[in-house]
Amino acid sequence: MSFSSLNLSPELLKAVQEQGYETPSPVQQQAIPAVLAGKDVMAAAQTGTGKTAGFTLPIIENLIKGKPAGANQVRALILTPTRELAAQVADNVSIYGQYTKLRANVVFGGVKINPQMMKLRAGSDVLVATPGRLLDLYQQNAVKFSQLEVLVLDEADRMLDMGFIRDIKKILSFLPDKRQNLLFSATFSPDIKALAKGFVNNPVEVSVSPSNSTAKTVQQIVVPCDKKKKSKLLSFLIRENDWQQVLVFTKTKHGANRLTRELDSQGIAALAIHGNKSQGARTKALAQFKAGETRVLVATDIAARGLDIDQLPQVVNFELPHVSEDYVHRIGRTGRAGAEGFAISLVCADELKLLEDIEYVIQQHVERKVEPGFEPVNALPSSRAIRPLKAKKPKKPKKNNSVGSQGNNVNSEKKPKLSPRTKPTAHKPRKKAVDKREPNTKKADPYAANR
Repeated sequence: MSFSSLNLSPELLKAVQEQGYETPSPVQQQAIPAVLAGKDVMAAAQTGTGKTAGFTLPIIENLIKGKPAGANQVRALILTPTRELAAQVADNVSIYGQYTKLRANVVFGGVKINPQMMKLRAGSDVLVATPGRLLDLYQQNAVKFSQLEVLVLDEADRMLDMGFIRDIKKILSFLPDKRQNLLFSATFSPDIKALAKGFVNNPVEVSVSPSNSTAKTVQQIVVPCDKKKKSKLLSFLIRENDWQQVLVFTKTKHGANRLTRELDSQGIAALAIHGNKSQGARTKALAQFKAGETRVLVATDIAARGLDIDQLPQVVNFELPHVSEDYVHRIGRTGRAGAEGFAISLVCADELKLLEDIEYVIQQHVERKVEPGFEPVNALPSSRAIRPLKAKKPKKPKKNNSVGSQGNNVNSEKKPKLSPRTKPTAHKPRKKAVDKREPNTKKADPYAANR
């Protein structure tokens, strides 16, 4: 199958060909026709499979045929969890829509809001946004949705992980009921399925890979190492393998800053990217990394799904993530679009449980390789056998103890718990002791003390 067989306009085909793409990926083959037909779609695919083009191409195709957006109006709204992902999606819209007259904008927090409000005045055929900034703009009447035709939730599972569920529900409340809904995600957790029930209508389900699977083109290796020697080991690996571009993940912002300073002190150019950095600093760091000016980019999980770097050769987990699924998204930054990638995890003995959880989620043991000269003092124990994944059981409904429920429980209130002192005892209460001594009938002598 080729892109020309998907009924896309010449303008779109020209833009796609200029990017060097000839054959649509599996998720694109299934999603594009469904979106073009105006159907709701739920798509699950691992990162790097072309999900973004899977919805941007057909959305642009459908919008070309309609009327342009009015002042402050939006025709297609794409919600993303992070600023980086919003910028990435907006770049895709700009690239694929470059030969059309569609107007596209992107809005996110961390930057001044007034310039964004100015751009929105002319209307947006496509608006890419993060939930928080979109709500701010809506409250200031800078954006309107009476012309909205399609809504996209991109990386929906990540949005739930980051606590955006309330913002999403608020946004849904002021959108028109009649619209096309597209939900794209790396995984379909029970929470995502629950959200989808009130979001999409009779959706076409697209799934091109098992949930939480890793790309086969990515080679995964675990290097056992003591915690205190991790930074030295990382520096050694960078120099020994002559890595010119490596993405390193840490668990915390402070850890990212600390590792960046250590690498810089050893003559390895490094920059950090995380939530405490301003949007300008994050954008600049990413641009320098892509341009090859910075050798190492140290990131927290906020960047795990928002970075799109062509041909990124390797990813390093300096620390394993607390959430096992984040491992999949971290290493998904390499081996994209069928390219080969390399993912290495520096694991100390304290992280054994995290490693076992990851191996359970991906359903495979990761190869271990001890680096000579960095043998750990505290050996990393062997992983246990991987048990098969089990589907989560639905929660049991709470019993209703109100009067008349099931006809057998008439007391709806729970009895208060008694402290040990107030609990009734099982034996009979003691009888009062009877004094069997003879009563003293003699009167007291008032002069006895003076005798």
